[in-house]
Amino acid sequence: MLEIRPSCEHCDKDLPFDASDAMICTFECTFCQDCVEKIVGHVCPNCGGNFSKRPIRPKRLLEKYPVSEKRIYKPVAVQQHLQRIKKI
Repeated sequence: MLEIRPSCEHCDKDLPFDASDAMICTFECTFCQDCVEKIVGHVCPNCGGNFSKRPIRPKRLLEKYPVSEKRIYKPVAVQQHLQRIKKI
Protein backbone atom coordinates (compact mmCIF):
# COMPACT_ATOMS: atom_id res chain seq x y z
CA MET A 1 0.00 0.00 0.00
CA LEU A 2 1.27 3.47 -0.84
CA GLU A 3 2.46 5.63 2.04
CA ILE A 4 1.01 8.82 0.52
CA ARG A 5 3.78 11.06 1.84
CA PRO A 6 2.72 14.57 2.88
CA SER A 7 5.21 16.80 1.08
CA CYS A 8 7.59 17.41 -1.80
CA GLU A 9 11.11 16.19 -1.04
CA HIS A 10 12.70 19.14 -2.83
CA CYS A 11 10.66 22.23 -1.92
CA ASP A 12 8.72 20.85 1.09
CA LYS A 13 5.38 21.93 -0.42
CA ASP A 14 2.41 20.30 1.32
CA LEU A 15 0.94 17.47 -0.76
CA PRO A 16 -2.18 16.25 1.05
CA PHE A 17 -3.78 12.90 0.19
CA ASP A 18 -5.91 14.52 -2.51
CA ALA A 19 -3.23 16.68 -4.13
CA SER A 20 -3.57 16.58 -7.90
CA ASP A 21 0.04 17.70 -8.40
CA ALA A 22 1.76 14.96 -6.36
CA MET A 23 4.18 12.79 -8.33
CA ILE A 24 5.91 9.56 -7.25
CA CYS A 25 8.58 7.23 -8.56
CA THR A 26 8.60 3.46 -8.16
CA PHE A 27 10.10 3.81 -4.66
CA GLU A 28 7.50 6.42 -3.65
CA CYS A 29 9.92 9.32 -3.67
CA THR A 30 7.43 12.17 -3.65
CA PHE A 31 7.75 15.50 -5.46
CA CYS A 32 5.33 18.18 -6.58
CA GLN A 33 4.67 18.45 -10.29
CA ASP A 34 6.51 21.79 -10.54
CA CYS A 35 9.73 20.30 -9.13
CA VAL A 36 9.43 17.22 -11.35
CA GLU A 37 9.04 19.33 -14.47
CA LYS A 38 11.24 22.36 -13.70
CA ILE A 39 13.92 21.07 -11.31
CA VAL A 40 14.63 17.34 -11.75
CA GLY A 41 13.68 16.95 -15.43
CA HIS A 42 11.26 14.05 -14.87
CA VAL A 43 14.08 11.87 -13.46
CA CYS A 44 14.05 10.87 -9.79
CA PRO A 45 17.22 12.20 -8.14
CA ASN A 46 17.22 9.27 -5.71
CA CYS A 47 16.77 6.23 -7.97
CA GLY A 48 16.99 7.54 -11.54
CA GLY A 49 13.49 6.35 -12.39
CA ASN A 50 10.61 8.27 -13.89
CA PHE A 51 7.57 9.79 -12.19
CA SER A 52 3.85 9.15 -12.37
CA LYS A 53 0.93 11.02 -10.85
CA ARG A 54 0.32 9.77 -7.35
CA PRO A 55 -3.11 8.16 -6.98
CA ILE A 56 -5.61 9.87 -4.68
CA ARG A 57 -6.70 7.75 -1.74
CA PRO A 58 -10.48 7.98 -1.32
CA LYS A 59 -11.42 10.07 1.69
CA ARG A 60 -13.66 7.30 3.02
CA LEU A 61 -10.62 5.01 3.39
CA LEU A 62 -8.36 7.43 5.26
CA GLU A 63 -9.37 6.23 8.72
CA LYS A 64 -8.75 2.58 7.89
CA TYR A 65 -5.66 3.30 5.77
CA PRO A 66 -4.10 6.54 7.06
CA VAL A 67 -1.56 8.45 5.03
CA SER A 68 2.01 8.93 6.17
CA GLU A 69 2.97 11.86 8.38
CA LYS A 70 6.68 11.37 7.68
CA ARG A 71 8.07 14.41 5.87
CA ILE A 72 11.19 13.88 3.81
CA TYR A 73 12.91 17.17 3.02
CA LYS A 74 16.03 16.58 0.98
CA PRO A 75 16.56 19.40 -1.53
CA VAL A 76 18.16 18.24 -4.75
CA ALA A 77 21.68 19.37 -5.67
CA VAL A 78 20.32 20.54 -9.00
CA GLN A 79 23.55 21.00 -10.98
CA GLN A 80 24.89 17.58 -9.95
CA HIS A 81 21.56 15.95 -10.75
CA LEU A 82 21.38 17.54 -14.19
CA GLN A 83 24.95 16.44 -14.97
CA ARG A 84 24.06 12.86 -13.94
CA ILE A 85 20.97 12.67 -16.12
CA LYS A 86 22.90 13.96 -19.15
CA LYS A 87 25.08 10.85 -18.86
CA ILE A 88 22.11 8.45 -18.80
